[in-house]
Amino acid sequence: MSEWIFACLAPPGDGAREALLLARSIRHFAGNRAGNPIWVLIPEAEDKLAPHIEADFRSLHVRLIPFALGEDAHTFPFAAKTLAAAEAEALAEDQAPLLVWMDRDSIILQEPGALRLPQDRVLGYRPVDHTLIGSLYDSPVDDFWQLVYSLCGVPAERLFPMIASVDEKRIRPYFNAGMLVVRPERHLLRSWAGNFERLFLAPEFEPFYQQDILYRIFMHQAILAGTILSACDQDELYQLSHLINYPLHMHRSYPPDRRPARMNDLISCRTDTLFQDPAWDADVVIDEPLRGWLNDQRAGL
Repeated sequence: MSEWIFACLAPPGDGAREALLLARSIRHFAGNRAGNPIWVLIPEAEDKLAPHIEADFRSLHVRLIPFALGEDAHTFPFAAKTLAAAEAEALAEDQAPLLVWMDRDSIILQEPGALRLPQDRVLGYRPVDHTLIGSLYDSPVDDFWQLVYSLCGVPAERLFPMIASVDEKRIRPYFNAGMLVVRPERHLLRSWAGNFERLFLAPEFEPFYQQDILYRIFMHQAILAGTILSACDQDELYQLSHLINYPLHMHRSYPPDRRPARMNDLISCRTDTLFQDPAWDADVVIDEPLRGWLNDQRAGL
C-alpha cells in the first residue's frame, strides 16, 4: 500500500496536457514520492484523449479513470472536479491512507513530504487566495452563507477565522478546492459531491447566481466549506504551508513578507493560464535545472 495517491481531473484537450505536466513533475521532482500512484480522472461525456497524450500518461504509469458525468454537471462550473474528487476518494479508500487531490494546473517542485498529515488530522488544506464571495469573519453572515451553513448542517461554533492567502482578509473558513489532502475513510470528498449534487441546482441559490456570476463559479468551493465544517472540528484540520499550492500566476500580488525568493523554493505551485504569456517568468527567479525543465515542458503544452 502506498503512503498516498496523487489525483486530479483532466478533461481531454488543454486539461489533459496540464495534467500530463503535473504527472511529469511528480515523476521528476518528488524524490521518495516520485513513484507514488498518480490517477487522472476523465469525464466519460468528453471526447477521448488524443492517442499520443494517452501514450504519454501510460509511459509515466499514470492510471486513467473514466467517470460518469450527467448533463447538468457537465455544464455547471467545476461540477466535474467535485464529482471526480469523490470518485477518486472512493477508489482510494482501500489503496492508501491519504489521497492528495490537486488541480491539474499544479506542478510539484520538490519532494512533498509536507503533505503528510499529523496522525490526529483528517484534512490538509490551503485557504482561498482571494475572498471574493467568501464570508468576512468580522461581518454578519450574509444570506448566501446562511443558506450554505443551514443546508449543509454547519454548527455555528465551528466558524473559526482564517486568512485568505493573497488579499489577507480575515474570513470564515473557505478552503481552496485546488489542493486537498484527505483520509479517504472519512468520506469528506464524497460528502462534498453529495452535498453539491443536492444543492447546486436548488432554487434557493438561483437568485444568487442571477445577482453575480461568481456565486455560480465558486458554488463548488462554498459547498466544500459547508461540507468540511459540518463534518470536522477545527482540531481535525491542518493548514498546509504557503509553499504548497502557491499561486505562481499571482506572484506579483502575493504578500511580500511570504513571497518566496525563487520558484525553486516552492513545494508545489499552480499556474492557471500563466504559461500562455510569453513573459511568464518575468516576475520570478528560477534557477537551473528547473528553468530548463520548465521551458522544455512549456514548449509541449
